Amino acid sequence: MSAITGKVYVLGDNIDTDQIIPAIHLYLVPTIEAEYRKLGSFALSGLPAGLPPFVAPGSETSEYRIIVAGRNFGCGSSREHAPIALGAAGVKAVVAGSFARIFFRNCIATGELYPVDCVARLCDEFKTGDEAELRLDENVLIKAATGERFDLKPLGDAKDVIDAGGVFAYARKTGMIKAAGA
Repeated sequence: MSAITGKVYVLGDNIDTDQIIPAIHLYLVPTIEAEYRKLGSFALSGLPAGLPPFVAPGSETSEYRIIVAGRNFGCGSSREHAPIALGAAGVKAVVAGSFARIFFRNCIATGELYPVDCVARLCDEFKTGDEAELRLDENVLIKAATGERFDLKPLGDAKDVIDAGGVFAYARKTGMIKAAGA
């Protein structure tokens, strides 16, 4: 994938995995399609009251394709359900000041979404509902209303792994492990 367009959902610093997907929903098995979709319906349901709903009541997916956040996104427990829930909700990328290491690795391992580090503090430059275009090959986030461009750090080889659909899909694609049935 080279470009992602859509509405952004803006968050601050230290968004932890309990806010991304509360532990009460961890019984859901992401490899079962119906439960994968249900995980999406609970994405960011642990956020404090007063924020706009990330997933509309009764829906399984969100209208937001890009999350713009502050520092330390995905901190807390090491649950791989966090990037999976966001991906199931329709999120394609999280652009943040920094990521918890395990969340960043889980994004790559699952292939669910692109964890992109920003150069400037973009959660102060965008508001929830803004339209944006994330150009992964150019390492830039563009605010649609103004055309303003914000530099991002490159994903490097991680992009290829996410493009393939995660670590195992990448390993099969590149011949590191045999494809199923081969």
